[in-house]
Amino acid sequence: MMKRLIIVRVIGTAILLLSTALLRAQDIHFSQFYETSILRNPGLTGLFTGDYKVAMIYRNQWSSISKPYQTGLVNAETRIPINEVGDFLSVGLLGYYDKAGSVSLQTISFYPALNYNKSLEDGQHSYLSAGFTGGYIQRNFDPTKMTVDNQYQGGYYNASAPTGENTLNPKFSYWDLGFGVCFNSSAGSEEEENRLNYVIGVSGYHVTQPRNSFFDNNSIKLGMRFNFNAAASKQMNESFSFQLHGNYMRQGDYNETILGGLLGWHSKDATGAMNFVLFGGLFYRVGDAFIPTVKLRYKDLAFTCSYDFNTSKLKAATNLRGGYEISVIKTGLINNPEHQKSRTICPEFY
Repeated sequence: MMKRLIIVRVIGTAILLLSTALLRAQDIHFSQFYETSILRNPGLTGLFTGDYKVAMIYRNQWSSISKPYQTGLVNAETRIPINEVGDFLSVGLLGYYDKAGSVSLQTISFYPALNYNKSLEDGQHSYLSAGFTGGYIQRNFDPTKMTVDNQYQGGYYNASAPTGENTLNPKFSYWDLGFGVCFNSSAGSEEEENRLNYVIGVSGYHVTQPRNSFFDNNSIKLGMRFNFNAAASKQMNESFSFQLHGNYMRQGDYNETILGGLLGWHSKDATGAMNFVLFGGLFYRVGDAFIPTVKLRYKDLAFTCSYDFNTSKLKAATNLRGGYEISVIKTGLINNPEHQKSRTICPEFY
Protein backbone atom coordinates (compact mmCIF):
# COMPACT_ATOMS: atom_id res chain seq x y z
CA MET A 1 0.00 0.00 0.00
CA MET A 2 2.81 2.39 0.91
CA LYS A 3 4.60 1.57 -2.35
CA ARG A 4 1.45 2.31 -4.32
CA LEU A 5 1.03 5.64 -2.49
CA ILE A 6 4.60 6.61 -3.34
CA ILE A 7 4.06 5.77 -7.01
CA VAL A 8 0.86 7.83 -7.15
CA ARG A 9 2.54 10.86 -5.58
CA VAL A 10 5.56 10.60 -7.88
CA ILE A 11 3.27 10.40 -10.92
CA GLY A 12 1.36 13.45 -9.70
CA THR A 13 4.57 15.44 -9.36
CA ALA A 14 5.76 14.26 -12.76
CA ILE A 15 2.53 15.49 -14.35
CA LEU A 16 3.07 18.93 -12.83
CA LEU A 17 6.66 19.14 -14.06
CA LEU A 18 5.84 17.82 -17.52
CA SER A 19 3.01 20.30 -17.88
CA THR A 20 5.53 23.12 -17.57
CA ALA A 21 8.54 21.51 -19.23
CA LEU A 22 6.96 20.41 -22.49
CA LEU A 23 7.26 22.86 -25.34
CA ARG A 24 3.66 22.14 -26.37
CA ALA A 25 1.19 22.49 -23.53
CA GLN A 26 -2.48 21.68 -23.96
CA ASP A 27 -5.15 24.35 -23.50
CA ILE A 28 -8.39 23.77 -21.63
CA HIS A 29 -11.32 22.35 -23.56
CA PHE A 30 -15.04 21.83 -23.08
CA SER A 31 -17.44 19.17 -24.31
CA GLN A 32 -19.98 21.96 -24.88
CA PHE A 33 -17.46 23.68 -27.14
CA TYR A 34 -20.23 25.27 -29.22
CA GLU A 35 -21.03 27.60 -26.29
CA THR A 36 -17.46 28.98 -26.02
CA SER A 37 -17.12 31.38 -28.94
CA ILE A 38 -14.14 33.49 -27.83
CA LEU A 39 -12.24 30.42 -26.60
CA ARG A 40 -12.59 28.73 -30.02
CA ASN A 41 -12.59 31.60 -32.49
CA PRO A 42 -12.88 35.35 -31.79
CA GLY A 43 -14.50 35.59 -35.25
CA LEU A 44 -17.54 33.85 -33.74
CA THR A 45 -18.11 36.71 -31.29
CA GLY A 46 -21.57 38.20 -31.81
CA LEU A 47 -22.95 35.43 -34.02
CA PHE A 48 -26.27 34.89 -32.27
CA THR A 49 -29.80 36.23 -32.55
CA GLY A 50 -30.31 39.11 -30.12
CA ASP A 51 -28.35 42.01 -28.70
CA TYR A 52 -26.39 40.26 -25.97
CA LYS A 53 -25.38 36.80 -24.78
CA VAL A 54 -23.96 35.62 -21.46
CA ALA A 55 -22.70 32.04 -21.01
CA MET A 56 -21.52 30.29 -17.83
CA ILE A 57 -20.01 26.79 -17.96
CA TYR A 58 -18.64 24.50 -15.26
CA ARG A 59 -16.71 21.26 -15.91
CA ASN A 60 -15.62 18.59 -13.40
CA GLN A 61 -13.35 15.84 -14.74
CA TRP A 62 -11.37 12.78 -13.57
CA SER A 63 -12.75 12.74 -10.03
CA SER A 64 -12.81 8.92 -10.18
CA ILE A 65 -9.01 8.58 -10.41
CA SER A 66 -7.49 11.74 -8.90
CA LYS A 67 -8.23 15.17 -7.55
CA PRO A 68 -10.93 16.46 -9.91
CA TYR A 69 -9.98 18.86 -12.67
CA GLN A 70 -12.37 21.80 -12.24
CA THR A 71 -12.90 24.44 -14.90
CA GLY A 72 -15.28 27.39 -14.90
CA LEU A 73 -15.89 29.88 -17.72
CA VAL A 74 -17.90 33.08 -18.19
CA ASN A 75 -18.38 34.47 -21.70
CA ALA A 76 -20.26 37.75 -22.42
CA GLU A 77 -20.91 39.28 -25.84
CA THR A 78 -22.86 42.15 -27.36
CA ARG A 79 -23.29 43.69 -30.81
CA ILE A 80 -23.19 47.30 -31.99
CA PRO A 81 -24.75 48.35 -35.35
CA ILE A 82 -22.38 50.22 -37.68
CA ASN A 83 -24.32 51.25 -40.77
CA GLU A 84 -27.52 50.78 -42.78
CA VAL A 85 -26.27 47.80 -44.82
CA GLY A 86 -26.19 45.57 -41.75
CA ASP A 87 -22.55 45.62 -40.67
CA PHE A 88 -21.98 45.40 -36.93
CA LEU A 89 -19.18 45.38 -34.42
CA SER A 90 -19.13 42.67 -31.75
CA VAL A 91 -17.32 42.96 -28.43
CA GLY A 92 -16.91 40.29 -25.79
CA LEU A 93 -15.09 39.23 -22.67
CA LEU A 94 -14.06 35.72 -21.69
CA GLY A 95 -12.78 34.69 -18.28
CA TYR A 96 -11.96 31.19 -17.09
CA TYR A 97 -10.57 29.42 -14.06
CA ASP A 98 -8.93 26.00 -14.12
CA LYS A 99 -7.71 23.97 -11.14
CA ALA A 100 -6.11 20.54 -11.36
CA GLY A 101 -4.28 17.97 -9.29
CA SER A 102 -3.13 17.56 -5.70
CA VAL A 103 -0.80 20.58 -5.88
CA SER A 104 -3.71 22.89 -6.87
CA LEU A 105 -2.26 23.86 -10.24
CA GLN A 106 -4.38 26.87 -11.23
CA THR A 107 -4.84 28.96 -14.36
CA ILE A 108 -6.79 32.21 -14.41
CA SER A 109 -7.37 33.97 -17.74
CA PHE A 110 -9.14 37.04 -19.14
CA TYR A 111 -9.67 37.51 -22.88
CA PRO A 112 -11.45 40.59 -24.29
CA ALA A 113 -12.45 40.18 -27.94
CA LEU A 114 -13.31 42.49 -30.85
CA ASN A 115 -14.97 41.25 -34.04
CA TYR A 116 -16.11 43.05 -37.20
CA ASN A 117 -19.06 41.40 -38.98
CA LYS A 118 -19.32 42.49 -42.61
CA SER A 119 -22.63 41.93 -44.43
CA LEU A 120 -22.12 40.59 -47.96
CA GLU A 121 -25.63 41.73 -49.01
CA ASP A 122 -26.21 38.63 -51.12
CA GLY A 123 -29.76 37.68 -50.18
CA GLN A 124 -28.51 34.74 -48.07
CA HIS A 125 -27.82 36.86 -44.99
CA SER A 126 -24.11 36.11 -45.41
CA TYR A 127 -21.48 37.63 -43.14
CA LEU A 128 -17.70 37.58 -43.20
CA SER A 129 -16.20 38.17 -39.75
CA ALA A 130 -12.68 38.91 -38.57
CA GLY A 131 -11.94 38.98 -34.84
CA PHE A 132 -9.05 39.46 -32.45
CA THR A 133 -8.50 38.73 -28.79
CA GLY A 134 -5.70 39.60 -26.41
CA GLY A 135 -5.54 37.95 -23.02
CA TYR A 136 -3.80 37.95 -19.66
CA ILE A 137 -3.03 34.55 -18.10
CA GLN A 138 -1.72 33.71 -14.64
CA ARG A 139 -0.63 30.21 -13.56
CA ASN A 140 0.33 29.09 -10.05
CA PHE A 141 0.50 26.06 -7.77
CA ASP A 142 0.95 25.37 -4.07
CA PRO A 143 4.51 24.07 -3.48
CA THR A 144 3.64 23.05 0.11
CA LYS A 145 1.39 20.33 -1.31
CA MET A 146 4.10 18.86 -3.53
CA THR A 147 5.76 15.60 -2.44
CA VAL A 148 8.55 13.65 -4.19
CA ASP A 149 10.24 10.30 -3.70
CA ASN A 150 13.21 11.83 -1.81
CA GLN A 151 10.84 12.57 1.07
CA TYR A 152 9.98 8.91 1.56
CA GLN A 153 12.65 7.40 3.80
CA GLY A 154 12.46 3.85 5.06
CA GLY A 155 8.96 3.53 3.71
CA TYR A 156 7.66 6.60 5.59
CA TYR A 157 6.95 10.13 4.45
CA ASN A 158 9.12 12.90 5.98
CA ALA A 159 7.78 16.37 5.09
CA SER A 160 10.94 18.10 6.36
CA ALA A 161 13.28 16.04 4.15
CA PRO A 162 14.87 17.97 1.22
CA THR A 163 13.14 17.36 -2.09
CA GLY A 164 16.28 17.50 -4.20
CA GLU A 165 14.31 19.39 -6.85
CA ASN A 166 15.39 22.55 -8.65
CA THR A 167 13.89 25.76 -7.28
CA LEU A 168 10.47 26.46 -8.77
CA ASN A 169 8.73 29.78 -9.11
CA PRO A 170 5.19 28.95 -7.93
CA LYS A 171 3.61 31.71 -10.03
CA PHE A 172 4.06 33.26 -13.46
CA SER A 173 1.94 35.20 -15.94
CA TYR A 174 1.98 36.25 -19.58
CA TRP A 175 0.06 38.13 -22.28
CA ASP A 176 -1.53 36.28 -25.18
CA LEU A 177 -2.86 37.10 -28.64
CA GLY A 178 -5.35 35.30 -30.89
CA PHE A 179 -7.21 35.91 -34.15
CA GLY A 180 -9.94 34.27 -36.18
CA VAL A 181 -12.12 34.56 -39.28
CA CYS A 182 -15.45 32.93 -40.09
CA PHE A 183 -18.15 32.92 -42.73
CA ASN A 184 -21.81 32.38 -41.94
CA SER A 185 -24.68 32.17 -44.39
CA SER A 186 -27.79 30.20 -45.34
CA ALA A 187 -28.80 27.80 -48.09
CA GLY A 188 -32.13 27.92 -49.91
CA SER A 189 -34.30 30.44 -51.70
CA GLU A 190 -35.20 33.79 -50.13
CA GLU A 191 -38.86 32.72 -50.08
CA GLU A 192 -38.07 29.65 -48.00
CA GLU A 193 -38.95 30.34 -44.37
CA ASN A 194 -36.78 27.68 -42.70
CA ARG A 195 -33.49 27.78 -44.53
CA LEU A 196 -30.36 25.90 -43.53
CA ASN A 197 -27.99 28.15 -41.58
CA TYR A 198 -24.29 27.34 -41.44
CA VAL A 199 -20.97 28.77 -40.26
CA ILE A 200 -17.34 27.79 -40.88
CA GLY A 201 -14.18 29.35 -39.47
CA VAL A 202 -10.51 29.09 -38.58
CA SER A 203 -8.54 30.67 -35.74
CA GLY A 204 -5.12 30.76 -34.11
CA TYR A 205 -4.04 31.40 -30.51
CA HIS A 206 -0.73 32.03 -28.69
CA VAL A 207 0.62 33.91 -31.71
CA THR A 208 3.55 35.29 -29.70
CA GLN A 209 4.26 31.85 -28.16
CA PRO A 210 4.78 33.24 -24.62
CA ARG A 211 7.05 31.64 -22.02
CA ASN A 212 5.31 28.81 -20.18
CA SER A 213 7.59 27.67 -17.37
CA PHE A 214 7.68 27.57 -13.58
CA PHE A 215 11.50 27.33 -13.94
CA ASP A 216 11.78 30.84 -15.50
CA ASN A 217 13.14 29.14 -18.61
CA ASN A 218 12.61 31.43 -21.60
CA SER A 219 13.21 28.57 -24.05
CA ILE A 220 10.00 26.82 -22.93
CA LYS A 221 7.23 28.33 -25.03
CA LEU A 222 3.48 27.84 -25.25
CA GLY A 223 2.81 26.25 -28.64
CA MET A 224 0.35 27.85 -31.04
CA ARG A 225 -3.17 26.41 -31.11
CA PHE A 226 -5.22 26.25 -34.30
CA ASN A 227 -8.98 25.72 -34.43
CA PHE A 228 -11.25 24.79 -37.32
CA ASN A 229 -14.98 25.05 -36.63
CA ALA A 230 -18.16 24.27 -38.56
CA ALA A 231 -21.85 24.12 -37.68
CA ALA A 232 -25.26 23.92 -39.35
CA SER A 233 -28.83 24.26 -38.12
CA LYS A 234 -32.32 24.04 -39.58
CA GLN A 235 -35.91 24.39 -38.40
CA MET A 236 -37.47 21.37 -40.11
CA ASN A 237 -41.09 22.20 -39.21
CA GLU A 238 -43.06 23.85 -36.40
CA SER A 239 -42.09 21.13 -33.93
CA PHE A 240 -38.58 19.95 -34.76
CA SER A 241 -35.15 21.39 -35.54
CA PHE A 242 -31.59 20.08 -35.58
CA GLN A 243 -28.07 21.37 -35.00
CA LEU A 244 -24.77 19.86 -36.15
CA HIS A 245 -21.45 20.96 -34.65
CA GLY A 246 -17.83 20.07 -35.31
CA ASN A 247 -14.50 21.35 -34.02
CA TYR A 248 -10.89 20.38 -34.72
CA MET A 249 -8.09 21.68 -32.51
CA ARG A 250 -4.36 21.19 -32.95
CA GLN A 251 -1.62 22.34 -30.58
CA GLY A 252 1.81 20.93 -31.26
CA ASP A 253 1.58 17.13 -31.22
CA TYR A 254 -1.83 17.18 -29.57
CA ASN A 255 -5.01 17.26 -31.63
CA GLU A 256 -8.69 16.90 -30.79
CA THR A 257 -11.70 16.28 -33.02
CA ILE A 258 -15.22 16.47 -31.62
CA LEU A 259 -18.41 16.00 -33.65
CA GLY A 260 -22.09 15.66 -32.91
CA GLY A 261 -25.52 17.20 -32.96
CA LEU A 262 -28.77 17.99 -31.18
CA LEU A 263 -32.37 17.32 -32.14
CA GLY A 264 -34.86 19.84 -30.76
CA TRP A 265 -38.58 19.63 -30.01
CA HIS A 266 -40.31 23.01 -29.91
CA SER A 267 -43.38 24.08 -27.95
CA LYS A 268 -45.34 27.30 -28.61
CA ASP A 269 -47.67 29.28 -26.38
CA ALA A 270 -51.22 30.37 -27.23
CA THR A 271 -49.97 33.34 -29.26
CA GLY A 272 -47.74 31.17 -31.43
CA ALA A 273 -44.51 32.47 -29.87
CA MET A 274 -41.78 29.98 -28.97
CA ASN A 275 -42.19 28.88 -25.36
CA PHE A 276 -39.52 26.27 -24.79
CA VAL A 277 -37.31 23.83 -26.69
CA LEU A 278 -36.07 20.45 -25.48
CA PHE A 279 -32.88 19.23 -27.15
CA GLY A 280 -31.26 15.83 -26.94
CA GLY A 281 -28.14 14.65 -28.70
CA LEU A 282 -24.79 12.93 -28.73
CA PHE A 283 -21.23 14.12 -29.34
CA TYR A 284 -18.03 12.13 -29.80
CA ARG A 285 -14.52 13.26 -28.95
CA VAL A 286 -12.55 11.03 -31.28
CA GLY A 287 -10.56 8.40 -29.41
CA ASP A 288 -11.59 9.75 -26.01
CA ALA A 289 -15.28 9.94 -25.05
CA PHE A 290 -18.95 9.70 -25.98
CA ILE A 291 -20.92 12.70 -24.70
CA PRO A 292 -24.71 12.44 -24.34
CA THR A 293 -26.23 15.91 -23.99
CA VAL A 294 -29.57 17.35 -22.87
CA LYS A 295 -30.48 21.00 -23.34
CA LEU A 296 -33.60 22.89 -22.25
CA ARG A 297 -34.27 26.35 -23.60
CA TYR A 298 -37.06 28.40 -22.05
CA LYS A 299 -37.58 31.63 -23.99
CA ASP A 300 -34.16 33.36 -23.80
CA LEU A 301 -32.64 31.12 -21.10
CA ALA A 302 -30.97 27.77 -21.83
CA PHE A 303 -29.66 25.03 -19.50
CA THR A 304 -27.40 22.27 -20.84
CA CYS A 305 -26.03 19.16 -19.14
CA SER A 306 -23.57 16.70 -20.66
CA TYR A 307 -21.46 13.80 -19.41
CA ASP A 308 -18.24 12.32 -20.80
CA PHE A 309 -18.17 8.52 -20.94
CA ASN A 310 -14.47 7.86 -21.31
CA THR A 311 -13.47 5.38 -24.07
CA SER A 312 -9.69 5.98 -24.18
CA LYS A 313 -6.99 3.80 -22.64
CA LEU A 314 -7.85 5.36 -19.27
CA LYS A 315 -11.23 3.61 -19.22
CA ALA A 316 -9.78 0.71 -17.19
CA ALA A 317 -9.06 3.18 -14.37
CA THR A 318 -12.06 5.46 -14.87
CA ASN A 319 -14.65 2.71 -15.45
CA LEU A 320 -15.87 4.89 -18.37
CA ARG A 321 -16.40 7.89 -16.03
CA GLY A 322 -14.89 11.05 -17.47
CA GLY A 323 -16.77 13.99 -16.03
CA TYR A 324 -19.85 16.18 -16.19
CA GLU A 325 -20.40 19.63 -17.59
CA ILE A 326 -23.24 22.11 -17.08
CA SER A 327 -23.95 25.47 -18.67
CA VAL A 328 -26.42 28.35 -18.44
CA ILE A 329 -26.88 30.63 -21.45
CA LYS A 330 -28.84 33.91 -21.46
CA THR A 331 -29.58 35.91 -24.60
CA GLY A 332 -31.73 39.02 -24.87
CA LEU A 333 -32.66 42.29 -26.49
CA ILE A 334 -31.75 45.79 -25.42
CA ASN A 335 -34.75 48.12 -25.24
CA ASN A 336 -33.28 50.68 -27.62
CA PRO A 337 -34.44 51.31 -31.22
CA GLU A 338 -30.84 51.80 -32.35
CA HIS A 339 -30.13 48.16 -31.56
CA GLN A 340 -32.89 47.02 -33.93
CA LYS A 341 -30.41 47.45 -36.78
CA SER A 342 -28.05 44.88 -35.25
CA ARG A 343 -30.69 42.13 -35.09
CA THR A 344 -29.64 40.58 -38.35
CA ILE A 345 -30.41 37.00 -39.19
CA CYS A 346 -27.57 34.96 -37.73
CA PRO A 347 -27.21 31.19 -37.27
CA GLU A 348 -29.95 29.94 -34.95
CA PHE A 349 -27.77 27.83 -32.66
CA TYR A 350 -28.60 29.41 -29.33
